[in-house]
Amino acid sequence: MIRSLLLCLGLVTLIAGWPALSDAQVLNELFGGAAEDAAAEETPPEATTETETTQSPAAEAEPQEVPPPPDTEWERLASRAERMAMREDVSRFALNRLRAELVQWRDRFLSETSVNGGRIATVNTQIAALGPAPDSGEEAESVANRRAQLVAQRLELIAPRLLAEEAYARANGLIGELDTQLLQRQTGELTARGATPLDPEHLLGAATAVWSTVHIVTTETASQARQSIAGEQLMANLPRAIFLVGLAIVLLGIGRRWITARRAEFADGNRPLLPLWLFILSLAQMAVPVAGLWALTTGLQALPIFGVRGSDVISAIPRAGFLVVFAWWLGRQLFPVGMRPGYLGYCPETRATVRRYGLSLAWVLAIGSLFDAALRTIETSAGTRAAIEWPVLVILGLLLWRLGRAIRQAPTAEEGEPVSPGRTRGFIGRLCIIVAIAAPTVAAFGYVAAGRALMIPSILSLSLIGVVMVLQRVIAELGAFSEPTEHDEGGKGVFALLPVLVSFVLYVASLPIFALIWGARVDDLLEVWARFREGFAIGDTRISPTDFLTFALVFALGFLLTRFIQGTLRRTVMPRTRLDLGGQNAVVAGFGYVGVILAAIIAITSAGIDLSSLAIVAGALSVGIGFGLQNIVSNFVSGIILLIERPVSEGDWIEVGGQMGYVRSISVRSTRIETFDRTDVIVPNADLVSGQVTNWTRGNLIGRVIVPVGVAYGTDVDKVTEILKGIAEAHPMVLLTPPPSVVFQGFGADSLNFEIRAILRDVNYVLSTKSEMNHEIAKKFGEAGIEIPFAQRDIWLRNPEVLKDKDT
Repeated sequence: MIRSLLLCLGLVTLIAGWPALSDAQVLNELFGGAAEDAAAEETPPEATTETETTQSPAAEAEPQEVPPPPDTEWERLASRAERMAMREDVSRFALNRLRAELVQWRDRFLSETSVNGGRIATVNTQIAALGPAPDSGEEAESVANRRAQLVAQRLELIAPRLLAEEAYARANGLIGELDTQLLQRQTGELTARGATPLDPEHLLGAATAVWSTVHIVTTETASQARQSIAGEQLMANLPRAIFLVGLAIVLLGIGRRWITARRAEFADGNRPLLPLWLFILSLAQMAVPVAGLWALTTGLQALPIFGVRGSDVISAIPRAGFLVVFAWWLGRQLFPVGMRPGYLGYCPETRATVRRYGLSLAWVLAIGSLFDAALRTIETSAGTRAAIEWPVLVILGLLLWRLGRAIRQAPTAEEGEPVSPGRTRGFIGRLCIIVAIAAPTVAAFGYVAAGRALMIPSILSLSLIGVVMVLQRVIAELGAFSEPTEHDEGGKGVFALLPVLVSFVLYVASLPIFALIWGARVDDLLEVWARFREGFAIGDTRISPTDFLTFALVFALGFLLTRFIQGTLRRTVMPRTRLDLGGQNAVVAGFGYVGVILAAIIAITSAGIDLSSLAIVAGALSVGIGFGLQNIVSNFVSGIILLIERPVSEGDWIEVGGQMGYVRSISVRSTRIETFDRTDVIVPNADLVSGQVTNWTRGNLIGRVIVPVGVAYGTDVDKVTEILKGIAEAHPMVLLTPPPSVVFQGFGADSLNFEIRAILRDVNYVLSTKSEMNHEIAKKFGEAGIEIPFAQRDIWLRNPEVLKDKDT
């Protein structure tokens, strides 16, 4: 019926040339093109199916222009959005309504961009199985025909995706145009200069409006009360109202005091998670008065004595009361009552000052919201409205200025503990002072909307910062309150790492709220989320946050499974084999590399990421890797070679690059060697593969020890040989097969040089064995009277007479 009326109105307007045509167009745009839809529905079937009738063969033979398809619902919506985006007389409500419809269509198109994904992948596999057409053109006709059919089928399957992507791009562009128009309007409202509130005429109008509002509310209430008493409606609803008002008095007075007393008693105990319970009780301190305000509002609304404006004021009581209760709660949380410095370290006087001015700000905002509810139905001029709002901005500015000065004060030290310099609170205090001066000043020059948009969000931002700080304090107290457990070596319990993580989450979660406070629309945040959910395209593959989440989840599961199997191999399976320790570590490490690679491949496949589209990017990256990261790649490949060939294994005693020690771990890039000085030396794997390495324990622990010794000239060499051989054969670490030998090396400058050469059971004890043999040699030579000489030199003076002359 509405569509028919609009159609008739449009026909009359078109015939008579009615000058109000633009208003009818606006109604048409506002109601979603209802008139156009009606006209389309009333179009005779002959007009739309004329081109669909059977044509003669002659007509089919001639090239005919294909008629455009009939308009769909999306086409009508998109066309209407394109027209409205070019106009400036469309209301904000109509733009928001149209934008919401476009968002629904955009989400639908986004979901359709991946349609036929499975079939397209199957067809691509079939085409790849047939291979490309040969350059010579010699190919079986059946194969060529089949390839052509598959290519045509793929094009047909891809067509819906391309159309969906085109429609998505169109919807996305139209949404951007509407957002730009809305933003320009919002900016224009803030930068538009109106009547100055300091004009005496406007001040007089403001006083008159306030007085008229109070008079109207009281008059309506009195008149409605007389009617209710006369009609006996008041007495019927009075018991329910008295009960609710009494409940409100109990909750606002006795209930809050009772919870405060219980919280004080609870704080004296030593219960688990005490900071969390105290915070919950503090929330109850705020929730009980809010419930009392709701009971009060419900009880007053049950009395049929308030008119329209009085009912509006009563309905605004919970919101206004919540501002006061919340400011009281936040002030007590951040600036507690007491003599000891609180969370921020302020002295009691400063804390009391901040609480007082914060609560005063809340009271001014609450009273202002009640007056705004009363003035909402009264028509006032822009100058009168500005004259009413400007004194409120002045009062808020004065209170905010005093609050900023109090916040900037330095904290108080407690028992010699270091005091924070307070740069952040100093910055916040300076911002409060700047806003307190700038907002009323700007409003005084006629920019009342800009002053209000600067003052109110600043106060709300301070409140939000306070809430974040309260939550951070609770988590920090939980971390400090939790005691170390038996299974936590020196830790702080389960809450030790929570403060950092929760702080990060709080910061991220507060960003959208800050955006809403400073004028962002919910649609703007949803648009950001839509962009985030849309992801980005690489080649023919679109990667969304869901894909990232799937990839991270599957990879994490694969990684944990790999670590679990590695631990089982290291502790249970490998010790039962005949592999040495180095071989066991190589098997476990190799399985770890293979497991991580498989987990990555499975995660990429599960996320639906097409690696073929990354071939060009991977080729370009391989060139960069080859030149810029060649050392890292060389070390990585060397690490794999070390694990496969095992020239060096964990636990081996090696010497490389002048460093000697035991191999403790072989990683992907480097090998860690523990020297005999108990220091770690990190050696790149490439040095172990391409350089010269001495492995003292490769394959077995048998090694040779050489103990050199010299005797004086004239000593019986056979006796020396007998003593040294006896010392070697008597040592428990020396193998008798092959037997140790004593070698007479030659005649030195000062001694006859001998060497003991023996094979040890464990080369790791070569130093201790050599030391013990030296001790035994000194003992045996002393008993046998064999002298171990030391270097002696004869000095000849060529001119001793010169020294003699100087002495005299």
